[in-house]
Amino acid sequence: MSNTLAPWLLPDGYGRPALAALLREGSLVTEAGRFAARRGASRRARRRTPVAVRSAARVAEPVLLIPGFLAGDWTLTAMAAELRGRGFRTYRSHIHANVGCTLGSALGLEARLEEIAERRDARVQIVGHSLGGMIARGLAARRPDLVAGIVTMGSPMRAPAAHHALLTRGVRVLNRLSDAGVPGLMTADCVAGECAHLSFTESQEPLRADVAMTNVYSRRDGIVDWRACIDPAGRAVEVRASHIGMAVDPRVMDVVAEALLVPEARLTRQLGRDSA
Repeated sequence: MSNTLAPWLLPDGYGRPALAALLREGSLVTEAGRFAARRGASRRARRRTPVAVRSAARVAEPVLLIPGFLAGDWTLTAMAAELRGRGFRTYRSHIHANVGCTLGSALGLEARLEEIAERRDARVQIVGHSLGGMIARGLAARRPDLVAGIVTMGSPMRAPAAHHALLTRGVRVLNRLSDAGVPGLMTADCVAGECAHLSFTESQEPLRADVAMTNVYSRRDGIVDWRACIDPAGRAVEVRASHIGMAVDPRVMDVVAEALLVPEARLTRQLGRDSA
C-alpha cells in the first residue's frame, strides 16, 4: 500500500478492490437507466393525478445529503428529487467538490446542520455517499442533538483506506497540489497525520441510543471493500449496485427512503406513549 495513507486506516481483515473490480462500475449505465425509467413513469402518473392530491405528505425531519470523494451536490440530485417526491424535505451540503480536509468539511457541515435544525425546529437526518457517509458518521457521534439518524451508502467507515488504488492516486495528487500552495485541498496531514487520526477516531465513536444508523452496501462495489461499509452499531442493508450507481439506482433509493422513516416512526411511538 502507498505511504500516502496512514497504515492504521486499513486495519487487518480489510483489503483494496482489485483492478478488475472497476469493471463492475460499468453497471452505472443500467442503474441510471432504471432511474430515468422510473422518473418517466412517475411523471406520467403525476399528469393523471388531480392537482389537489399530487403533493406527498411532508415527513417531519429534514434530510441533508452529503456527496462522496471528488463529488459535489450535483451527484445526489437524483436522490434528492426522489426523496422530495416522497415527502422528504431535502437540503444540499453546499459542497461543490469533496476534496478538502475531512475535519474542515465536517465543521462546515456542522454549521449547516445547526442552520437547518434551527430553521425547521427539528433534528436532521443525513444521507451520505462514500466519503460523505463517513463524515456523517462523525457528525452523528459529535452532535446527536442535531442528528436524528444517518444513512450511509458505500462508506468504508471501518477502514477508510480500503478503496481502489485509483482513489489513492487521486489523494496523492490533491496532497501535491496542496503542497504547491493550492488552497482548500486535502493535505498530507488529512490522510496520514493527526488530522486523519482525529477524523477516523471520531467516526468510530459510539452513537447515542436515539440516533438511528443504516449502512447500505454492495458486494458488487468496485471502489471500496464492502466489508468496511458495515458498522456493528448500525443496521446493514445489502443492495445490488455499483459504488457510483448507489446514488442513482432507484432500488437503492427505496432502501434509503425506508431507512429515513425509522426515526420518524420511533418519534411517533414516543409521542403516543407520552400522550397516553
